[in-house]
Amino acid sequence: MILADKIVENRKKNGWSQEELAEKLGVSRQSVSKWESAQAVPDLKKILQLSEIFGVSTDYLIKDEFEELPEQETAPVDNGLEETMKTVSMEEAVSFLKYNNTASRLISTGVMICILSPVILILLEGLAEQGRIPLEVSVAGAAGTAILLLMVAAAVGIFIREGMRGKKYEYLENVSIETEYGVNGMVKERRDAYAEKHSRRMIIGVMLCIVSAVPMLAVYSTHYSNNSDLFPLLCTALLLILCAAGVKLIVLTCIRQGGFDRLLEEGDYTRLNKKAGKYDGVYWAIATAVYLIWSFTTMRWEYTWIVWPVAGVLFAAYREVMKAIGSTTKRDR
Repeated sequence: MILADKIVENRKKNGWSQEELAEKLGVSRQSVSKWESAQAVPDLKKILQLSEIFGVSTDYLIKDEFEELPEQETAPVDNGLEETMKTVSMEEAVSFLKYNNTASRLISTGVMICILSPVILILLEGLAEQGRIPLEVSVAGAAGTAILLLMVAAAVGIFIREGMRGKKYEYLENVSIETEYGVNGMVKERRDAYAEKHSRRMIIGVMLCIVSAVPMLAVYSTHYSNNSDLFPLLCTALLLILCAAGVKLIVLTCIRQGGFDRLLEEGDYTRLNKKAGKYDGVYWAIATAVYLIWSFTTMRWEYTWIVWPVAGVLFAAYREVMKAIGSTTKRDR
């Protein structure tokens, strides 16, 4: 075991993020990152500080050969987490990232399908009411509802399939992990290469969600009241399309970025915050249920779309609350 691995191991044993360790040492997070990926070596002064912070000897840190850490040199840390540790190999890390990339595309597409599902229903019923298609309103409504249910069923099928495929990687969220030499460097390289695309997708996604309200504002500002006019109908469909595109981008890039954070145990996936993401699936299931119940009860699909951008904003607040609860639990213990 080399110095880089020992720094990673002892940092994770103490439940610290790279930022927290950097603060204790008075260095930047990038310095800690370079030490852990073996791209640089700390100077003697920092090695002495690491020895004191971790409660280990300098010999243990400097010597490359593996040796069991003497029990008396171990600094006891009560971080309120289970001590279960799993080693992630390079092959496992690459396999997970490949799965995560595929899952991000499919799950985000499933969410988009859910949001788009009422578009056909709205158009068919509206066109039938205006006499623009040779269908009774009840028949058009039944056909639109059938298409809606088929689309939702397809989306749910995607969620279930990807959930089953991802079960073999659940340990990344449930236990602390130890990565083999080289894994951290590989993941960081891929994460850094994706950083610009992540920011771009988030910005575009949020902008699309905001802009999606413009078509309906156009309807209200022009005071369309004629039921035979096609403009309000098309604006409602456009609203849902813009919102669906924006939410897809946000979900896709958050899942992909989350994959890097899981392997690096950073962001929302530090040892302290692993349990914060435990109920994310429940959160989005509730959001979907609220959307469908409200929509079918009122049949006002032109308004119920607001559930998705609101859920996205509240999700950030929810994660902060979960992290705060985790921090409080840690202090109490």
